Amino acid sequence: MIKYSVVIVDDHTLLSQAIAAMVNTFEKFKVLYTCKNGQELIDKFSSSAKFIPDVVLMDIKMPIMNGIETTEWISNNYQNVNVMALSVEDDDSTVLKMLKVGAIGYLLKDTEKSILEKALIEIVENGFYHTKSVTNLLMKSLSGKGKEEVKLNERQTTFIKLACSELTYKEIADKMCLSPKTIDGYRDVLFSKLDVKNRVGLVMYAIKNKIYTP
Repeated sequence: MIKYSVVIVDDHTLLSQAIAAMVNTFEKFKVLYTCKNGQELIDKFSSSAKFIPDVVLMDIKMPIMNGIETTEWISNNYQNVNVMALSVEDDDSTVLKMLKVGAIGYLLKDTEKSILEKALIEIVENGFYHTKSVTNLLMKSLSGKGKEEVKLNERQTTFIKLACSELTYKEIADKMCLSPKTIDGYRDVLFSKLDVKNRVGLVMYAIKNKIYTP
């Protein structure tokens, strides 16, 4: 079985090691390495392609370079790397900041092991993971009209609606009777057109513009 690679960024060494040990028990995942802050992660990314993981579990408050700054850097430079926040910070402002800079999920560190594994699976298979509380927070924060009206054709609207479900991109392709490559093209065009960084951004846009109601 092919395992997805995970990197943990957290300045608390013992906790980071404990999370790594837990993730390594998951059937579909393995930990590549751990970092103490965002700058250390950037140095790893820059040194070799072999250090680029599928998923980064990102703490928020860290010295030198925090989780919000690091997530934004990853979103701008490595769009195929999925970032999920794993933090003790549970205030609405911090959660929204992480999602807006590109995180595709947000979990608290007291999350049960089974939930963490489920979240990782959904991230690599579906492109995002939202708890009910995060979905409710997004709905509250996205009330009102968007910055500007963007015209979407029927196919694009259908794609966005399906992207708000738990379907994988391959399953969306099957639903729309299109090839996975064509669906990848739809996704990339919409990311650019709507100025979003990932599937979470599509969901946020859909909620805000009443294309999708959770």
